[in-house]
Amino acid sequence: MTEFVSFLAPLIDKFIRFRKASNYWNESSYEVNLKLFDRYCFEKYPDKICLIQEMVDSWCTQRVDEENNSCRSRIYVVYSFIKFLRKRGLTEIREPELPRKEKRIYIPHAFTKEELVRFFHECDNIPLRGESKEVLRRKMTVPVFFRLLYSSGIRTTEARLLRKSDVDLNQGVLDIRYSKGRNQHYIVLHDSMLAIMKHYDNEISKIYPERSYFFPSRNDSHFTRNWVIKNFKMLWYKSNTAYATAYELRHHYAVLNINKWVNHGFEFDDKLLYLSKSMGHTTIESTKYYYSIVPGLAEILHEHTEGTLDFIIPEVVTDEEDL
Repeated sequence: MTEFVSFLAPLIDKFIRFRKASNYWNESSYEVNLKLFDRYCFEKYPDKICLIQEMVDSWCTQRVDEENNSCRSRIYVVYSFIKFLRKRGLTEIREPELPRKEKRIYIPHAFTKEELVRFFHECDNIPLRGESKEVLRRKMTVPVFFRLLYSSGIRTTEARLLRKSDVDLNQGVLDIRYSKGRNQHYIVLHDSMLAIMKHYDNEISKIYPERSYFFPSRNDSHFTRNWVIKNFKMLWYKSNTAYATAYELRHHYAVLNINKWVNHGFEFDDKLLYLSKSMGHTTIESTKYYYSIVPGLAEILHEHTEGTLDFIIPEVVTDEEDL
């Protein structure tokens, strides 16, 4: 049964199937905002049986104190939905105007070694309260899931949607098919992480022998975004006080790699390309963002490359969703 409740439900279902088939579906953002728009139409226009301009304009109008980027994130899926309908002759409604995307300075948490040691200690010592499948699954999965984020720079969504068939435990390679857009890429696991993944696969298979996802949830599904947020916060704040998110383990991975370049020569164009591909960035420009959060590295790179840095790595507008 569909989760959408307005008269738009059948069209929304078609739109979602199309976007998923095209690998252009952002579950954590698009689905939430599309449901909010659907609910808005259902509650504010209960007697309508077709889309009207007022519905779109009233929902998509930038709200008081709403920043441009926040408004863009909220209405972009509606903009894409209307375009989808127009191209198929299903509506004559105009797409909403998207606010100009603004530069955003985002400084992720700089994890210390001590913080990470404490965090993973909590992951490894989750108490067993009962012996149900769910309890055992969480205790087994949490330490491996977050270590994978830490050791590979993989996105939280990519880890959640990782299918068992996408994990080659013989070669130690992950096939990241469910990434941003159509940017499929591969990640080679560190030997220590590969050993952990092999052990986990062996143990979790005893509970879920026919699982589809490498990290299985109930009903042969994958974990939700809220599962990641809830477990990270619960374990992080048991022994740490600074604000941090699970996604910032990805930033930590990038910064840790970039910091190693300082004393290893400056073949940075090759190194940057390797890092960019490994992290699944569509362009090298997205990877440039990390220079701004590594203290002193941008100045060192500029000194060694003189005027060529901006040519090789042009200025970009940063957005965490692109990283």
